[in-house]
Amino acid sequence: MVHVRPAVPDDAAAIARIYVDTWRSVYAGSIPDSVLTRMSHARQETAWRHEIGERKGRWVLVAELAESGLAGFAGLGTTRFGPPSYDGEIQTLYVMDDFQGRGIGRALLEAGFRHLRDQGFRAGLVWVLTSNPARFFYEAMGGQRIAQRNEFLWGTVLAETAYGWPDLTIRNGLRVGNPRIA
Repeated sequence: MVHVRPAVPDDAAAIARIYVDTWRSVYAGSIPDSVLTRMSHARQETAWRHEIGERKGRWVLVAELAESGLAGFAGLGTTRFGPPSYDGEIQTLYVMDDFQGRGIGRALLEAGFRHLRDQGFRAGLVWVLTSNPARFFYEAMGGQRIAQRNEFLWGTVLAETAYGWPDLTIRNGLRVGNPRIA
């Protein structure tokens, strides 16, 4: 059983591990190897500890398994860029490779949308690298392609696709109701 809850500063090391390890796994071949090899668990831990501590208009949720500890996380907040009718964004969502396919991503996505809705956001989106197989997950979760863009990072042009949910109160015919966030 997955338990989704708000992150606390003590989660920063586990979040950093998930972030770095997932980037190295998912983005190998999509972004320059030099970017992935320069990533540091220690630097990411510092960054996520700061992100969790700030909590001004941005939130971090973690997915915890009783037997395994943290298996994934999501960062959310105001939409950074995209169609103006989409005011909330799941800005990051990562699940460790060994735990994919167990409903953890779905739990994080739904909890993130519930949290955004509870904060007054009406519609949500997720940006994903177009080459990332996770795009199929967002499509399966009911996300509709709403925008595309090219972003120039690390000397490389990266194609991104935004998936949107125009009404955070309804997802896949289910009401996004009572939060399961402890």
